[in-house]
Amino acid sequence: MQITKTMALAFVAAFFSGHLLAETLQVHKTPTCGCCTKWIDHLEDNDYTVDAIDHDDLRDIKREHGVDPRLQSCHTAISKAGYVFEGHVPAGAISRFLAAPPEGAIGLSVPGMPVGSPGMEVGARFDPYYVVQMNKNAPPTAYIRVGNKAEQDALSADD
Repeated sequence: MQITKTMALAFVAAFFSGHLLAETLQVHKTPTCGCCTKWIDHLEDNDYTVDAIDHDDLRDIKREHGVDPRLQSCHTAISKAGYVFEGHVPAGAISRFLAAPPEGAIGLSVPGMPVGSPGMEVGARFDPYYVVQMNKNAPPTAYIRVGNKAEQDALSADD
């Protein structure tokens, strides 16, 4: 098969739009959590492939991957490179992080379960929240503040 200039340009455009950059995330969750399933749908709607693994107890997974108990939520996702995404982190924040992982970071967390975050939608209600950067040898730091649904949607649009 001969690669034409049009095919090459289409590949480059797809690559830089992020569609070929999205990867598989391994999501550890409990079998009965509906919001985890909704968050997985959010990831898949944003071109991630998800390998969901059900557990009766996630404490060992979180401990193994260095998730501080203060930053925990209902599910833990792991990238191929070993980065951790705890809780209802927007897909756009994951993409931004994976495109340029901050030095010393182990991943991102949305502690708790803020209403309006991906997978936690309740009508038009939205509670502002922080996406927190988890670090290896330093305290957690704010990565992004998400103040409303429009800001959250813009994260994925920037992808």
